[in-house]
Amino acid sequence: MRYLPNLTVIARQFLAVSPTSAPVERLFSVGRGITMYRRSRLDAESIEMLMMLRAWFRREERDSDDSDDDSDDDDSSTDGRGQSFRRGTRIWCEYGATLAQLQCDFGAYQSSFLSLSLSSQQSLNLKGFTAFKDQREETINVECDVVIVGSGCDSGVAAAVLAAVGHKFIVLEKGNYSVAEDYTGNEGPSIEKLYETEGILSTVDGSTMVLAGSTVGGGSAINWGACIKTPAHVMAEWAEERRLPLFGSPEYLSAMDTVCERIGVTDHCPEESLQNKILRRGCLKLGLNVESVPRNSPEDHFCGSCSYGCPTGKKGSTDTTWLVDAVERGAVILTGCQAEKFLLEKSTIKKKKKCVGVAARAVWGETKKQLKIRAKASVSAGGALRTPPLLAASGLKNRHVGKNLHIHPGLMAWGYFPDEDGKMFEGGVITAVHKVDVDDGRGTAIIEALMLGPGAFSVSMPWVDGRDMKDRMSRYSRTAHLAVLARDQSAGSVNWGIRYRLEESDKEVLRRGLRRALQILVAAGASEVGTHRSDGQRIKCKGYEELEEFLDGVGIPAGPKSGSPTWVLFGTGHQMGSCRMGAIADEGAIDKEGESWEAEGLFVCDASLFPSALGVNPMITIQSISLCLSQRLARSMVARKDDA
Repeated sequence: MRYLPNLTVIARQFLAVSPTSAPVERLFSVGRGITMYRRSRLDAESIEMLMMLRAWFRREERDSDDSDDDSDDDDSSTDGRGQSFRRGTRIWCEYGATLAQLQCDFGAYQSSFLSLSLSSQQSLNLKGFTAFKDQREETINVECDVVIVGSGCDSGVAAAVLAAVGHKFIVLEKGNYSVAEDYTGNEGPSIEKLYETEGILSTVDGSTMVLAGSTVGGGSAINWGACIKTPAHVMAEWAEERRLPLFGSPEYLSAMDTVCERIGVTDHCPEESLQNKILRRGCLKLGLNVESVPRNSPEDHFCGSCSYGCPTGKKGSTDTTWLVDAVERGAVILTGCQAEKFLLEKSTIKKKKKCVGVAARAVWGETKKQLKIRAKASVSAGGALRTPPLLAASGLKNRHVGKNLHIHPGLMAWGYFPDEDGKMFEGGVITAVHKVDVDDGRGTAIIEALMLGPGAFSVSMPWVDGRDMKDRMSRYSRTAHLAVLARDQSAGSVNWGIRYRLEESDKEVLRRGLRRALQILVAAGASEVGTHRSDGQRIKCKGYEELEEFLDGVGIPAGPKSGSPTWVLFGTGHQMGSCRMGAIADEGAIDKEGESWEAEGLFVCDASLFPSALGVNPMITIQSISLCLSQRLARSMVARKDDA
């Protein structure tokens, strides 16, 4: 999707301007059932723009006809770039659109209604919101029932629940909105478009690379689809030791089932990818446990590029499930719009402060606008990296804001399989998992397959010399990788930068996990295995004694800036706990209902709530917590309305 310079461009099902909301005049038809309309208020410049747009459509129609003689038999026409325009498509131009909007690539659109409006105020008014411009502050003021910051795994659930009970709802997302046709599978452009800071983000000391989504759908749009429910021992720990009864309740168990049903979780994978076959085969030969991993996609989903957005559209990410539910019930998503702070006022009720909304600004396109959204309830769902700085910028002082950050630190082992059928980048990314237990079960690690594009592969492999790198790249498609992720006891912080230091206990967990991953690769038949240590640590698989000696030398060195002769780069795709939920204010930043201990009406609904590290892929846990808390918020808002 190519975005117009407009805060409120929400395409496809995310925008539904009623054809009956203003007088409409038919302008012209561009063929094959595609008709262009205008409202009565268009000026001469807008008409000129429409004429240019008509010429563009007709040119693309001719190109399409030349390339496909049978196209008249189809129910849709094409824009010459592989996009489809269905019969009956209407292009709407509203309220003073300008020629500047022609700079966007209209060939990327396939929508029932396409807004070409530069007036976010008028667009919001059309959707039933009160919106007006403050001339003194050059700010658009908006009033609604609920505003939520972020559009990822967590906020989509909250949006769907709160919109379902009739609340006027606005979602703010600083990233862009894309659909399946926009996902190319090209590594570089996809990472730049869909990931936080264009995929280049690390801890302050450079020891750990951090991956997080920055698009409508958040992490759910670019994750690998693993749907693992909250482990029983983690629920017991949070309920009993942390004194948070939600996690020991039937309500939470039911929420996990509801989440799995809505996002289309399936348990069976008839055809696994090469890497998952290797993981499963190696575990079985060693007599180790290996479990199947459910996914939020059909059983036959064989897509290996979901980390760049699923091009098939079959993955049940938030933007194709919960957010669709929310928009169908009246919610509005403002893309390219970043929250700067929550608006807090003094309170005379239970808490010292009361949240009355959020201040935000446009961050995409040519139009730069400031917004103040006043709401009865405000929800932060920007994730464990974005929520703490936002709360701190809003003036919250709880000592747990930005602390207790857990990241499931990870390392990789690789094995070369020259004679295997298939390629490492084909098929579902995670369909199997091996769980490594250390000590009493509190120090645990999991071993899973992962996806590395050729770019990530090249920079993650140790540099020995040019010839060695060429050899490694030539073996890319047959080099399987296994990731070792620790349920970390270490805790970092995030406010103005991400700080994280790995404790010795977690290093030992990772060391044992890395040894286990190498053993699995050897047992599965690798001809050569190795780690990503800077000196190119590896061994050709010949004899058992040599392997044991090699494994004894596997350790966990420090990061690249440590000054050590050998080093390793850690990675994380799971961040949590940085505004953790606590039974009392001294134990967490957020209470058991998801509300700030300091500000009434300010809620958090994302992975930053986790009381500790989870130990498995967190999507189901995030959405289940969000479902429970948003249902409680909805009930309380209905009760307050009834009392009033």
